[in-house]
Amino acid sequence: MNDQKVQPSNSPSFQASARCAVAALALTGVAWLARAAWETRLAVAGQPASGPPDQGGGEHRKLTSLEDGYHIVNTLGSATAVLCALVFLSWLWRARDNARALSGERPRYSAIWVYLGWILPLANLWVPRGLVVDIHRASAPGRRLPRSVNWWWGLWLIGLAGGVGLMYTDDTDEIIARAYTDVWMLLAADAAIVGAAVAAVFVVRAVTAVQLERLTGAGRA
Repeated sequence: MNDQKVQPSNSPSFQASARCAVAALALTGVAWLARAAWETRLAVAGQPASGPPDQGGGEHRKLTSLEDGYHIVNTLGSATAVLCALVFLSWLWRARDNARALSGERPRYSAIWVYLGWILPLANLWVPRGLVVDIHRASAPGRRLPRSVNWWWGLWLIGLAGGVGLMYTDDTDEIIARAYTDVWMLLAADAAIVGAAVAAVFVVRAVTAVQLERLTGAGRA
């Protein structure tokens, strides 16, 4: 990961990367809406008389058709989230390179943090936002940071604490049990993730716009 010499991405390529990121974020938002809708259906149907899917002691009862459906929705949602992460990070990497080329200054965060910042405990509470803030300031010095950046990060942290974090410790059957007993907690987390995805679309568009403005101007000079 060499930070010595960086060339900005050409405009068409960078625009394509931004469009892919926006599409992936929108798809993730739709996936989480579907997840929330299915959790609502589970809550309305109510827990079967036989109890939760995980009966304890390593025993699991046969799933209902609605529970089977949630497994599919949850799997598709997880796959969508992975795809979105890859596409978003690809755009973020290009945006960081553009920011450095436009400003001529070394970024506050080294390249490894584009990836490590999302997974390192504690650092993942502020580094990703810091990367975007650093990119915007280098790309558009003197301009006010878009409000969408704070909305995106605030909503993401809420979803991380209330819903996404659960996905790493609870299996799907345990989440189904939560839908029967504490569905509002899950729905609140889902709403935060959908909101974060929408706000992230505006973040990508805002950062891309200021960089293309300067890249296009530099190309004409």
